[in-house]
Amino acid sequence: MIVIGLTGGIASGKSSISNYIKERGIVVIDADLIAREITEDQKILNKINKEFQDFDILSNCCKLDRKKLASIVFNDREKLNKLNSITHPEIKKRIKNLIDSYRKKGEKYCVVDAALLIEDNYMEMVDIIMLVYVNKEVQVQRLIKRDNLTTEEALNRINSQMPFEGKKNYADYIIDNSGSYEYTINQVNIVLNNIIHTGGRHEEKNF
Repeated sequence: MIVIGLTGGIASGKSSISNYIKERGIVVIDADLIAREITEDQKILNKINKEFQDFDILSNCCKLDRKKLASIVFNDREKLNKLNSITHPEIKKRIKNLIDSYRKKGEKYCVVDAALLIEDNYMEMVDIIMLVYVNKEVQVQRLIKRDNLTTEEALNRINSQMPFEGKKNYADYIIDNSGSYEYTINQVNIVLNNIIHTGGRHEEKNF
């Protein structure tokens, strides 16, 4: 089974690409979905609440207030690192288990959709990395519109991740998502067809 890592900065448009890949019949593991699921695990939730007990991050029904937690960690690198140290090992474990499960089922291809695939060293679990790119101005505007953030809040979230210039050194394929949906999907199809045709082999990185 060929495992493809799909990554890119926040608000780069990975979700639309991921959804299209699913339409092509390829299984997709969504790291963001797993991240939401594990915070419903009482042991994980208790660890998060203990670490951030001074910030009242639980709602009245004892659910994690994700928006409040995000406003805390994306303004403080140390707190973000503490949160990641609690959640990321479990996320990585579940992704690995899902990959193993799909491999046993006989799937030919599997995509791991993870924004922090490179930063958190999920690279050891994938064979190929597909990096989605948009410029920072587009990211900011998308975040402001999507999450109702201020410009400063949007920039804090973007700057909490490795910049594109750093990520591209790890990429086998780069998808420019600055144009139309059709333009993006055409690139995705070229990449997927190349992977299928070559069996995942590539001679050089595509920048």
